[in-house]
Amino acid sequence: METALQQMKELVKKLNKAAKAYYQEDREIMDNREYDALYDQLVKMEQETGIVLADSPTVNVGYEAVDFLPKETHETPMLSLDKTKDREALREFIGSHKTLLSWKMDGLTIVLTYENGALQKAVTRGNGVVGEVITNNAKVFRNIPLKIAFQGRMVLRGEAIITYSDFERINDSIEDVDAKYKNPRNLCSGSVRQLNNQITARRNVRFYAFSLVSAQDVDMHNSREYQMEWLKSQGFETVEYRVVTGETLDEAMDYFSSAVAQNDFPSDGLVALYDNISYGDSLGSTSKFPRNAFAFKWADEIRETTLREIEWSPSRTGLINPIAVFDPVELEGTTVSRASVHNVSILRELELGIGDTIQVYKANMIIPQIAENLTRSSHLEIPDICPVCGKKAQIMKENDVEALYCMNPDCTAKKIKAFTLFVSRDAMNIDGLSEATLEKFIARGFIHDFGDIFEIEKYRDEIVAMDGFGEKSFNNLTESLEKAKTTTLAKVIYSLGIANIGLANAKVICRHFDYDLEAIRHADSDEVSAIDGIGPVIAGNLVSYFQIEENNKKLDHLISHLTIEKEEAPKDQTFEGMTFVITGSLEHFSNRNEAKALIESLGGKVTGSVTKKTNYLINNDKTSGSSKNKKAKELGIPILSEEDFLSLTKGDFQAE
Repeated sequence: METALQQMKELVKKLNKAAKAYYQEDREIMDNREYDALYDQLVKMEQETGIVLADSPTVNVGYEAVDFLPKETHETPMLSLDKTKDREALREFIGSHKTLLSWKMDGLTIVLTYENGALQKAVTRGNGVVGEVITNNAKVFRNIPLKIAFQGRMVLRGEAIITYSDFERINDSIEDVDAKYKNPRNLCSGSVRQLNNQITARRNVRFYAFSLVSAQDVDMHNSREYQMEWLKSQGFETVEYRVVTGETLDEAMDYFSSAVAQNDFPSDGLVALYDNISYGDSLGSTSKFPRNAFAFKWADEIRETTLREIEWSPSRTGLINPIAVFDPVELEGTTVSRASVHNVSILRELELGIGDTIQVYKANMIIPQIAENLTRSSHLEIPDICPVCGKKAQIMKENDVEALYCMNPDCTAKKIKAFTLFVSRDAMNIDGLSEATLEKFIARGFIHDFGDIFEIEKYRDEIVAMDGFGEKSFNNLTESLEKAKTTTLAKVIYSLGIANIGLANAKVICRHFDYDLEAIRHADSDEVSAIDGIGPVIAGNLVSYFQIEENNKKLDHLISHLTIEKEEAPKDQTFEGMTFVITGSLEHFSNRNEAKALIESLGGKVTGSVTKKTNYLINNDKTSGSSKNKKAKELGIPILSEEDFLSLTKGDFQAE
């Protein structure tokens, strides 16, 4: 079986490579006759083994977007493992028991359920009791078998991971430094829990089985090792393991210790699991940990360095975080020069002072931390003013933890969400200003209001010298700012972040006032609330905003940098008074916002949920069992494909 599986994997690889060359790269590396022969061979082997691999060209999983990930309670709780960094403590746990020692992969734990030979369900670990159902995404993992030979009910657990090489490939495609993913685990977690599995498929998520929970009526010979080999025979890739006892532990540990540096997958340690199933189960568990398994964590790599500065970094909550800046050191293969100290209590506990000799490490081989302060000079002043707004900062104590907070309710740092909206795609559409970058710029005093963003050039030297930013990123940002200077009045109004005013409402308001900003500024509530679809709440928010003198000053500052293009109200208002909902993946439009813009330009409105006020649901998969499709059918609302919708824009569509 193992030989057959290997041959199938090779066939899948060859056929996919040939298909990609032919369909995507317009070149032929295999003639049709050879392709067909290999394809037929693969089909025959799939029939013989009963196994169909996820990336086999004989299956087309299809991409689908869902509205949310439902929660589900696990059949048996998933406990954490007790752990140690001491090899001798691990040896004591193993003793004379035959034990499987394997990688502790650093990804996202997934529970798979198969019935009648097919993948029926995939659920994340979640909190160990309740997880999220991600079956749609698991079907596009690179190496999960969609069909297996075993026809009974089977439940297994494993780790979904993204390799370092794929992590680097994905990060290299992201220009904004602060938008890059911090580590493979974070990227994997986000990829596994996508609502659109087309994104998951592009991320190359892989699954490695590490535990069989149950397999109906199969004799596993009371052996975890037998279970692992049986899972391999069903087409699963399993986590690499070595069989050890306390006496033979050192050889295996030496292997894993040397291999971890070369691995292309993230691992934060090892797992030891007793081979004898009934013995392990008889041990039961504590309230937190099972007693049949134990985790080993790698000892942290520690370096000495000199503390040069404490930066105080305000956040949107008002908390001002201390950041230790020290002479650069190499840790776990990367250069590190900064570490969060988290709060004032830790700062005082470490007795930090500028020039102190400190020891630093990476927690879980990822997050830089201060391990110890060797000189403990303790001469460090805690500021009493906020570095952003210059107003009072005060130490607050909660649950015996002291932290520094800005006491100014109007502090710019607290308004980070407003700046994040301002630069978003539907507003000013400024690439290169992620929330993290905005926080850094605000913390350094570069930005106080929206207009300041367009004056960022005066801080070029400081920004280029910032950690991980560089000349290229700054040039990309200035190019984006230049493009953003030419915009529409509706986008400006929306970007101000006035409560309840989305882009669609902003367009309606601007159209009513004939795109005259001064008329909008001086409008009264009665006139605004009389606009069809606006109402008194939105009107009140708009009028109140422009009654504040400071808001008008900031808007004037912003407008001084912009060129507002006059929009002509479209004559064709085919969809006036109509409400649409868009769901699923699109083919004719690059994204939903593009489709939404077309609907709004024709006088229609787009909402997020299907109600009795909805006129049409747009979904290319009319037969899907999605909640929106079901609701539309219940209410008798027509479901349109994109082709139907485009016909509707021309007046050619005939409802069935």
